[in-house]
Amino acid sequence: MQFEPKARDFKARVRASFAAQGMMNTLQAKLEKVDAGQCKITAPIIPKTGQQHGFAHAGLSFSIGDSAAGYAALSLMDSLSEVVTAEIKINLIAPAKGDHLEAIGKVIRPGNRLFTVQSDVYAIDGSIRTHIAILLGTMVAVRTA
Repeated sequence: MQFEPKARDFKARVRASFAAQGMMNTLQAKLEKVDAGQCKITAPIIPKTGQQHGFAHAGLSFSIGDSAAGYAALSLMDSLSEVVTAEIKINLIAPAKGDHLEAIGKVIRPGNRLFTVQSDVYAIDGSIRTHIAILLGTMVAVRTA
């Protein structure tokens, strides 16, 4: 589905907001792509983001999936709004084994204040791409001025 952004500088706004996130920096996450209503974030699977079985921790999947969905929503908000998560749910569907994770967030339904969003998270192991998690949630536009 094609969406029309309300702010012409939406890509710069998303990139600036992402750069201000300490959590994404801690996880060594990168904002790879921003389009109107869609966002892609990647993060390496490293020992400090792993769990006891050698896979990426579910918290890594949740963190980048939540941020990808939130930034997909922010890309459609007006320039006086910032984004916060109202609620989000995750279904873990496969172990997160590989070199890095990729979260693709998208807006399902934009609104004036509430945005229904989804993220699909994939584990990348060389040339193998495994769908490992699905997130579904609601983002809220919060006025900054």
